[in-house]
Amino acid sequence: MIIKMKSNFLFNLLIASFFFLVACSNQVAEKTNSDRKDSVKVVETSDSLIRSNKMYLSDCKKLLAEAKKMDSTLLKEMEVKTDVAKKAIKAFTDFAFYCGNDSVCPIYLIKTAQVAQSINNIPQAKIVLDKCIADYPKSVHRPAALFLLAQLYDEATYLNNEAEAKKLYQMIIDEYPKSDWAKSSKGALNFVDKSDEQIMEELKKKK
Repeated sequence: MIIKMKSNFLFNLLIASFFFLVACSNQVAEKTNSDRKDSVKVVETSDSLIRSNKMYLSDCKKLLAEAKKMDSTLLKEMEVKTDVAKKAIKAFTDFAFYCGNDSVCPIYLIKTAQVAQSINNIPQAKIVLDKCIADYPKSVHRPAALFLLAQLYDEATYLNNEAEAKKLYQMIIDEYPKSDWAKSSKGALNFVDKSDEQIMEELKKKK
């Protein structure tokens, strides 16, 4: 009798366990289906965002408008804030990188370098200046990019490479001899390798 009761108990427990497992399986299946639906929604949303982003990046008018907007915002700032600077850098580089055929791209690459330098992002400044110099060899703004890059190399707290700075200053003098940038480069060459005290002494003599 005890054995029979034990058998019935085990049988009932087995049946109960079976129904519990089935219920759990159904819940897992429902959750999996739900997760799959959510995943599909995420993928669809991501695809939509990618398509939207591609459309935006291919619209040079919008990119230029955003660049001009951020340029105007910077001009109103008494002091450049990091978050505003980063937004400006993104707007400028989006336009310059995706609308490379526009004649004002070199200007926005130089503006990017200036803003990046203002928040001490020297690697970013160097990248965009290198691009401006390499991609727009005939641009009237190229000597400005060369000079700004030379200054980055000239500054000990930035790129700290006086030999490269001299090379760039001389390049400006040789390639743009009649420009104001050539005059500035000649002046800068006089101060390369000299300490602040020596520079101050020379400036006093000129007075």
